[in-house]
Amino acid sequence: MKVKEIMTAPVVTVTEDTAVSAVAAVLHGRRISAVPVLDAAGAVVGLVSEYDLLARTGGTAGQVMTQAVISVTEDTDVDDVRHLLVERRIRRVPVLAGGRLVGIVSRSDVVALLTTEWACQVCGETVRGENPPARCPKCHAADRFTAQEAPPGS
Repeated sequence: MKVKEIMTAPVVTVTEDTAVSAVAAVLHGRRISAVPVLDAAGAVVGLVSEYDLLARTGGTAGQVMTQAVISVTEDTDVDDVRHLLVERRIRRVPVLAGGRLVGIVSRSDVVALLTTEWACQVCGETVRGENPPARCPKCHAADRFTAQEAPPGS
């Protein structure tokens, strides 16, 4: 599975000169924990998280942002992103296409894959995972799984 299949788009962003109070309002109002920071040309130059707002002093996003941003492309494998999130202990990665921001993938986007449930069309056995199994673990039918709709509120 590729990042473009699970990324969030469009992305809420701020510019380097956005006031810290405005960044805080965006995070609180949108119920998100970080935003990418774009320069005047629209390139990603940083990320401002709730942690940055609490731990750093400054008046603008450019003054408090984390500058070392790890990004991926739309065609990056989701398992590679999972590895980045775990090994680098980061919570989100911007998704770029041609150097432009096109999406963002967070831990919750990857965790949501764990809730994907597949049902065998032969015996009804269900299996969780990002992809259906090649064979049913119960009846051994091959390639007979369909994605189940998540129940409301899940």
